[in-house]
This record gives sequence, structure tokens and C-alpha cells, in this order.
Amino acid sequence: MYNITSLEKGLENVPGFYCGAVNVGMRPDASQGDVAFIRSEVPCDIAAVFTRNRFQAAPIKHFQRYPKDFQTDFVLMNAKNANAMTGEKGIQDIDTLFSHLATRLSVQHPVMSSTGVIGYRLPVEQIVTAFEKLDFDASDSDQTARAIMTTDQFKKESALKVTLEDGSSFRLAAICKGAGMINPAMATMLCFIITDAAIPKEDMSGLLALGAEASFNRISVDGDTSTNDTVMLLSNKQSGIYHKEAFSEALNKVMFTLAMMILKDGEGASKLVAFEVTGAASDADAQKISTALSNSLLVKTALFGEDPNWGRIASTIGASGAVCDEEKLRIYYDDLLIYAPAQRELDKAREAQAFEIMKQDHFTVTCDLGLGEGVYTSYGCDLSYDYVKINAEYRT
Repeated sequence: MYNITSLEKGLENVPGFYCGAVNVGMRPDASQGDVAFIRSEVPCDIAAVFTRNRFQAAPIKHFQRYPKDFQTDFVLMNAKNANAMTGEKGIQDIDTLFSHLATRLSVQHPVMSSTGVIGYRLPVEQIVTAFEKLDFDASDSDQTARAIMTTDQFKKESALKVTLEDGSSFRLAAICKGAGMINPAMATMLCFIITDAAIPKEDMSGLLALGAEASFNRISVDGDTSTNDTVMLLSNKQSGIYHKEAFSEALNKVMFTLAMMILKDGEGASKLVAFEVTGAASDADAQKISTALSNSLLVKTALFGEDPNWGRIASTIGASGAVCDEEKLRIYYDDLLIYAPAQRELDKAREAQAFEIMKQDHFTVTCDLGLGEGVYTSYGCDLSYDYVKINAEYRT
């Protein structure tokens, strides 16, 4: 019916879009950009999902002041400064930047995303200098993806081509950043998705929200949620092609791929773990337990230490507030049963097997509650010494 294939590179794959970045001195390393852009040749429909933090950053508030169903052809991004908790002046600074941009380039309802330290106004005069340096008619996805990194150890980008049965096709591509302050409440990150699919405006918000729920809302590095979390989807519709089922699958695939990259990065993380909960009294209970496991610092440190102590898993389940019964609970590491009422203590053989599983860089912890049909899977990582070091030195 349709075929989805991966493409090399990222944003450069979608016709009608341009991207790039420059360094204006906010980063000490001049080889890495700190101001970036995505531009479309034509106005795009746009949908977005934002942080659930009540202290939303100025770029989000600026976005929300545009008329409903507005179109845009330009996204401006910066690193090192979150422009959060900066009040009305933080929003005015964005308007000032866009006024300067308009003297260089014709733009329609431009939007902005920022990442970095909270509590400081944007260095407007520095950022303005980028408008003379940027080539708005060129594309460099690698440069753009690297410019929005903060504590990230590697860039994150993905691109797909969707080919329908009649040979027609459309493309999706995305970049994102994220490594710390990752919590399953629209995980802390920035993500920009572009497509030439002729997706109707009325489909965009719903499909984006579903994609976020199945990806960025299911990952946890440290249980913290920032002020700037943003996922944007822009469509220029230039392919003239759309297939809702195929588009939804491709969108979900792109977002899930990037979400797993965030976990793999995870500020010192060495393990990616799926927390699969089955047999819960309800899906809501399954979600509650799975999320608690992915957020638990004790569970994360046990993962880092490769300690097959199922007690930390069990105690987190019991403290989650969900219905549970120790006489019906079963816990597995991959396919290895490590807890059951009849096998409460790990013998040496099973402990050795569990240890070998935990040495892997990815595995699954399955908790079968034996109470009903509720299921949910979230994703987490271990917590290492490096996490403390990176965040202790964040401003220095």
C-alpha cells in the first residue's frame, strides 16, 4: 500500500525548505553555530506541542499571540539562552529581532525557539548580526542540528521518504535537541519537523499530539520538565501528495527515533531501558507505574550499577498509587523471570543471568501485574556520575 524508507542527512531532504546556522559569539567555540534558522519558500501550515511547565518561555508565549491557524515561513532558533522567566520584555525582544530580520528578508509570522540558561534576556544585538551572515537560500541540516545542542553529545536528525502504491511520494525530516531535563510531560527538548506532504491543516495538530504521546511523552532521563519544550510540524504541501495512514506512521517513526536518540544521549547515560507494564487494572494504572519506573532515581542508579535487585522495581510499583498485589506480580528482565511469589529470592544462576542482561546497552523490564488488561510502555535510562558533573557545571 505504501513504503517508508530512511534517507541520509536530515532537513535537506524536503524540497522547498532551507536551513543553516552561524556563530555570533554566544558559544565560545566559533566552529559551532548558536543561531540557526529554517525557512520555507512558501507560507506553511504549522502545528505545535509545548511544555506543560506553567512557566512557559517567551518564545512560546510569542507563538501563542499569533492568530489561530496562522501560517509561517520562518523559524529562528538560538542556543545558550532560554529567554525564559524574562517577562514581557522577553517577548518584546523577539519582536525586535523579527523587525531586524524583516529588513533583510520578507517573512510571514516568524516564530522562535530558544534553549539554554533560564532567567536572562536575549543578547539581541549579538543575534541580529546573524542576519547578515546567514545564507537564507542554502541548506545545511548538520550545521542546524548542531547549533541547537546544549549538553547534547551528538546531533539528532532523521528523514523519511513515503512512497505510495502509485509511485507518488512525500518526505518528512526533523532535527531535535535534548539530553537532560527529560521528563514524560512533553519531554524537555526542541524538535522541528518539516514535510512537503499536502496534509490538511485539520489533521496536523491531532497527529502531532498522538506522535508526541507515543514518543517524547514516554521518555525520562531525570524527571525534570523545562520551560521551553517545543515540537513543531511545518508543511509547505509542495508535493501535492497525502495519505493519512502513511503520514501518521512516518511521523510517529521520526519522532520515536529522535526520542530514543535523546535517551541514548541522556547526559552520561549508558543504557536505554523499556519499562513495559502489562496486566494492570487499567491503562491509566499501567501508565502510572511505567512512568514511575522510568523516573525513579533508585531504579536509574541500579541500572547504572547493573544491580539486578528487583526490590527497587517492586517498591516503585507499590509506591506509584496504582492497584497492585505482590501475590500476582511477575517481573522480567527481557525474558528472564526475576520475581514471582514462588521465586522471591534470586538464586545464583538467575542472578548471574540477570546481571548479563543488565550489562547490555538496551533491554526491557516487564512488570505483569496479573490484575487486568491495562498496558503501557515508557522508556528511561540509567543515571551516571557524568550526569551530576554535567549539571553541576552547567553555567560554568
